[in-house]
Amino acid sequence: MEAYERRFPTCHLIPMFVDSEVLEETESEDGSIHQVQRRCKLDVDAPRLLKRIAGVDYVYFSQENTLNKRERTLHIESHNETFSNRVIIHELCSYSAHPENDDWTCFEQSASLDIKSFFGFESTVEKMAMKQYASSIKKGKEIIEFYLNQLEEEGISHVPRWTPSLDLELPVTPAVSIPVSTDANDHEIATAINNDLGTPDDKLDADYIKRYLGDLTPLQESCLIRLRQWLQESHKGKIPKDEHILRFLRARDFNMEKAREILCQSLTWRKQHQVDYLLETWTSPQVLNDYYTGGWHHHDKEGRPLYILRLGQMDTKGLVRALGEESLLRHVLSINEEGLRRCEENTKVFGRPISCWTCLVDLEGLNMRHLWRPGVKALLRIIEVVEANYPETLGRLLILRAPRVFPVLWTLVSPFIDENTRKKFLIYAGNDYQGPGGLLDYIDKEVIPDFLGGECMCEVPEGGLVPKSLYRTAEELENEDISLWTETIYQSASVFKGAPHEVVIEIIDASSVITWDFDVCKGDVVFHLYHSKRAPQTPRKDPLVGQHSSITTPGGNNVQLIDKSWTLGLDYSMVESPLTCKEGESVQGSHVTRWPGFYILQWKFHTMPGSASTNLPRVDDVLASLQVSSHKCKVMYYTEVIGSEDFRGSMTSLESSHSGFSQLSHATSSSNHSQSSSMISR
Repeated sequence: MEAYERRFPTCHLIPMFVDSEVLEETESEDGSIHQVQRRCKLDVDAPRLLKRIAGVDYVYFSQENTLNKRERTLHIESHNETFSNRVIIHELCSYSAHPENDDWTCFEQSASLDIKSFFGFESTVEKMAMKQYASSIKKGKEIIEFYLNQLEEEGISHVPRWTPSLDLELPVTPAVSIPVSTDANDHEIATAINNDLGTPDDKLDADYIKRYLGDLTPLQESCLIRLRQWLQESHKGKIPKDEHILRFLRARDFNMEKAREILCQSLTWRKQHQVDYLLETWTSPQVLNDYYTGGWHHHDKEGRPLYILRLGQMDTKGLVRALGEESLLRHVLSINEEGLRRCEENTKVFGRPISCWTCLVDLEGLNMRHLWRPGVKALLRIIEVVEANYPETLGRLLILRAPRVFPVLWTLVSPFIDENTRKKFLIYAGNDYQGPGGLLDYIDKEVIPDFLGGECMCEVPEGGLVPKSLYRTAEELENEDISLWTETIYQSASVFKGAPHEVVIEIIDASSVITWDFDVCKGDVVFHLYHSKRAPQTPRKDPLVGQHSSITTPGGNNVQLIDKSWTLGLDYSMVESPLTCKEGESVQGSHVTRWPGFYILQWKFHTMPGSASTNLPRVDDVLASLQVSSHKCKVMYYTEVIGSEDFRGSMTSLESSHSGFSQLSHATSSSNHSQSSSMISR
């Protein structure tokens, strides 16, 4: 606290901290509480243009410091004065003596930012504020250590604690008398009272720590004890083991409040969904046993359980379509629960704490089919649930044989992965994993799987395409008992002869990416993509839909947007070549937009061409015209727009990714002119 005061009135270690002045200073009668109100002048590192628009050169903050010498705490609260009607910044800092060791100082800091308006530069101001705040936190420890060293150089290594003046009346603590008795019952009562009044033995046994928890500093040990004690006192339900509590503390750098918050949320989630009983109650569907290309395989050199996932061989779309997101999530949760169990077993086997596992992901075969947006979205949701409830369980992730399409997938997934987790990723392209720093550094030669050039047989399924006969409709998946998430990402549409189904997407930012995925459930359709500078008309239902209402499936709809008076080439233009799609086909594609405006995705009824050698209609056409159902098609589709900034420079990878189609697709269609790629699988 003495070192902190030396930062004022200015600090050369903080270049933007220009000056400060004391507005008010008070001290309590006994001298135990000292309050100082300051006004600080900051030269914020902002673009000159922004300063000119804002009309200021400096930013002023109001700060109030409260030093409580009796309780040995220093609270600092600050907020901005400049632009307080447009931007609200509120920061709280706290120094305090550790409750279990008087020689330790605890530090906590939090801040909030609320931007109401700022001349249209709200996004810029937010990024600038985050940058400044992150830099301030990083610099804080360096600054306090500088002034501590300065005090030592001046010969000040100890600051006497505050003691109350002798002439002040001290409160008298009533004494508790415990009767002495030889009676056994009285002795038990006296012991219980002594235990309540005295300090309990809250130290963990050193052998227990070494055997089950690993190296802990005294502060980390204290945090574990306090959090466990809080759970025992306030949590109703099963108390997790020390190893599991420790994972949440490590995930939040032993910040007690943050760790307690996420741990309580996780315990509530586990209870709500009966996750503790998942291994006993969950039975994997046969399609998972046959086509999910993942499984446990021995352990790595450190004794961690080893999980292998052959992602490149997995039909992610087929699994999502056959099972739904709910079943996939439960399967992944059962893998994590099994991982926790294996960690406990390996801890006993190897005689040292093992709290996490190693995952080996083989990407050979990864292509655009794996970038199917609904599948990626399901993956992101699974990552979100796992990150929240199984922190610090991944010790290392080995990614092997990464193809060139991998950066696109990584760009989509990486923002949802915790930074500490990302640091555990090791990525190898091609056969790099066989060289120095490769697999042999982490896995014994005897257990390297055969498909990676090793000698050990691996029982992980080889995968393959999930048969379309196992696919289920959106309605079937929607009607199931879904408890972990409920929304469905597909929409159904009916396409009639003379009444196409159309979806409009407004693009503000050129170079955005429109992605689509659809299945032709009935009939043949032609898929178009158009662009218009004009907004299309209000969606309307075609009268033809009413004529065929008896055969319209639940949830299906038909919307037309292109006005009958519009002229192709004048009011709107075609930006994708027409794509004919047969019944039973699945189509995935993307389009990198060149202009802002309105893009219209259209599914049109496909009319069979007549014979070229005669004007007479074919027999098949005549028979088809007699059947009402032949005038109707059905598609299930999903579309999404991805901003170009989300690709972080990987746009080139997306534009060229159609060349990555391989064994999981049977036919490919792409348009290089419009910078798009589409894939059809039968």
